[in-house]
Amino acid sequence: MTDAGMTRPGGTDVGRADPVLRRGRVALALSFGVQGVAFALLVTRIPALQDQYGISDGLLPAFLAAVPILAGVGSVLTEKVVTRVRPGTVLRWAQPLVLLALLGAGAGREMWQVAVALGVFGLAVGALDASMNMLGVSLQRAYGRSIMLGFHAAFSLGGIVGASLAWAGARWELSLFVSYLPVVAVLLPAALVGSRWYTEGKRPEPGGDGSGGAGGALSFKLLLPLCLVMCFAYIGDSTVSNWSAKYLQDVLGSSEQLATVPYNVYMVTTLLGRAVGDHGVRRFGAVAVVRAGSLLAAGGFAVVAVAPGAWVGMAGFTLLGLGLCVIVPQTFAAAGRLFPGNSDAAVARLNIFNYVGFLVGSPLVGVLGDAWSYRGAMLVPMVLVLVTLVYARSFAAEGARYGGGHERPRTADVG
Repeated sequence: MTDAGMTRPGGTDVGRADPVLRRGRVALALSFGVQGVAFALLVTRIPALQDQYGISDGLLPAFLAAVPILAGVGSVLTEKVVTRVRPGTVLRWAQPLVLLALLGAGAGREMWQVAVALGVFGLAVGALDASMNMLGVSLQRAYGRSIMLGFHAAFSLGGIVGASLAWAGARWELSLFVSYLPVVAVLLPAALVGSRWYTEGKRPEPGGDGSGGAGGALSFKLLLPLCLVMCFAYIGDSTVSNWSAKYLQDVLGSSEQLATVPYNVYMVTTLLGRAVGDHGVRRFGAVAVVRAGSLLAAGGFAVVAVAPGAWVGMAGFTLLGLGLCVIVPQTFAAAGRLFPGNSDAAVARLNIFNYVGFLVGSPLVGVLGDAWSYRGAMLVPMVLVLVTLVYARSFAAEGARYGGGHERPRTADVG
């Protein structure tokens, strides 16, 4: 029996047998990696941007909030655009815009210049994130097995590379433009060349493939649990990225140098978890993996909240990386399974809650930390992550999986 791109008669893996799908998978992984580099180069050099443009501490939050807000707008616009233009075309042009906007942010001197650059960056990132995950969901459907975590592992790897390049630029006291120019000069042509091989799996007819109760009808009521999970996951992620260094130094009494370590550890464990996560989904199913990830992440927050010292706190951030890393990719994948005939729209709407979580997470912890305590503030994302357990069944929509029970565990990952 051949199941929606699972295996051909005789047990041949579709991804292995089809070179078009295999090239498409590599090209999309490259795109995720490039985006990881670009995003890390921006967010890790925020203090340098602030100094270069003379942005006051009072004005900086407005600039930082504008990027995810505009990214949400970009995601909404992408939902409309892909009804006429394929996601691969959107991605082909959004990625160069992100890279050029990054370069523009490093090149200017006037306030209006950085405002324009960050505005373009935000809109393009929204289109980029949405279209990348649309293609990832489509390719996973064609492969018939979990490959989404691998794409997000490429993003994590790119983030580590980008953060390392940013550190080198700061260490050598290079200007932002000098730091960004060689990176963009390499990544821009690489992304354009890779975009030639973007491809999608066979697109089921809305409501006509019989693979899920939701079919092609996009019901926000059915999508809402996944939206909440996405939001809560990014609240957890933004807590680590924005507060881990301050927490270790101010609450756990670490040195300034040691306080920079938790986020790096978090990024590395995120990469490791995503690198092996697809195998876990194939072996145990998406529901089990998401539940395990939620429990690990909640345990990590609990360890951080009660940690007596810096090293125990870092152990908590390590657990956080291993737990949170599986939730976001599987949420996108679940939306594709739940609405197989309308997965592009589902992904675009779900992607908005990525930015909602990012916007809410950092100020939420800050307000609670100032009003109560930072240890207590860490319990809030812990509880929100645990809510994922309530919605875990949404990750296995009946009839919309890639086979009986869960994805087949013995399919060789060679594509």
